[in-house]
Amino acid sequence: MTFRGLTWDHPRGRLALERAGGPVTWNVQSLEGFESAPIRETCANYDLVVLDHPHLGEALNAGCLRPLDELFTSADLDAIGARTIGPCLESYEMAGRLWALPLDAATQVMAVRGDMVQDVPRTWDAVLDMARAGGKVGLSLAGPHAFLSFLSVAQALNPGMDLRNGDVWVPTETATRALAILGELARLTPEQVWPLNPIGILDLMSNSEALALCPLVYGYVNYADQALDRTIYFCDAPSIGDGAPGSILGGTGIAVSTRCEVTEDLRAHLLWLMREDTQTGFIPQNAGQPSARAAWRDADVNAPVGGFYAQTTRTLETASIRPRHEGFIAFQSDASALLREGFQSNCPDGRLASDLAELFSRSQKTVGRKAG
Repeated sequence: MTFRGLTWDHPRGRLALERAGGPVTWNVQSLEGFESAPIRETCANYDLVVLDHPHLGEALNAGCLRPLDELFTSADLDAIGARTIGPCLESYEMAGRLWALPLDAATQVMAVRGDMVQDVPRTWDAVLDMARAGGKVGLSLAGPHAFLSFLSVAQALNPGMDLRNGDVWVPTETATRALAILGELARLTPEQVWPLNPIGILDLMSNSEALALCPLVYGYVNYADQALDRTIYFCDAPSIGDGAPGSILGGTGIAVSTRCEVTEDLRAHLLWLMREDTQTGFIPQNAGQPSARAAWRDADVNAPVGGFYAQTTRTLETASIRPRHEGFIAFQSDASALLREGFQSNCPDGRLASDLAELFSRSQKTVGRKAG
């Protein structure tokens, strides 16, 4: 029996899955589709869906995913959880159940052209100083990423925040300080960088000298390959002073739609993808970015990618989970548009913080709403 799966169209998102064989035929969608396509429509057409954790509220509201405790034993799920780095597995837990297997781990980290930057900034003050001095610093602002960068800076300022349930918001003082940092950096970001998604930014850094440093961008191990002519160096996200790096979790999980009739063959294949030897061997050998902590610590996995994993482990271990309530996907797109407009118009930080809070409050009206 063959199953239909949907993943995202980048070697990191598709190559290992396509080469893994097994009972799944994989189709692909763009990064933009992955970030914003309605999960209900996707699940109506596919048995397996590679998704990002913020889609869970929408998915649970629509009733289109199967809880994984119905498909795997508690021993299997506990073992996967024990092997998974940072909050990747818990980001797929909601309403007391697990809804996706953590295939791929990522978070916002700093990307640097090592040949163009002699002294890598480690704090937000140092990043601002570099940008003010004309150091070719640019933010990731396209799509939802202006807002995600805001959340990362807010997390660095206020490490105790837990926004995952969509029932609380960033404190006003924290939001205002984060917007002051981002607003100045946005205005110093080269114009050609503004419309680029993370892949576009990393392509630009790899293929030109237009950008030397992006302080927050989702890490892609593919751009750290030491065989490339212009290798990007990845390191921990900036901190506030001596604090922990602030970052908003990304990565992907494999979810099972309610249309899927799971067979023993499919169950075994999914468990194989989560095995530690698969995660430290097959996945990174086929352009993937594993979720197993052992892979991030493995010297052989790190060697061909310039220590990508080891240099960003601290950020991933402390990364924050996004809100996941029904209505969040639309909110993060609207919030990013609001921020871009505010940065371009020099909107006062306090007013922009207030507008964001109001927009978030409106998105909460869908919390707890049942799909019709």
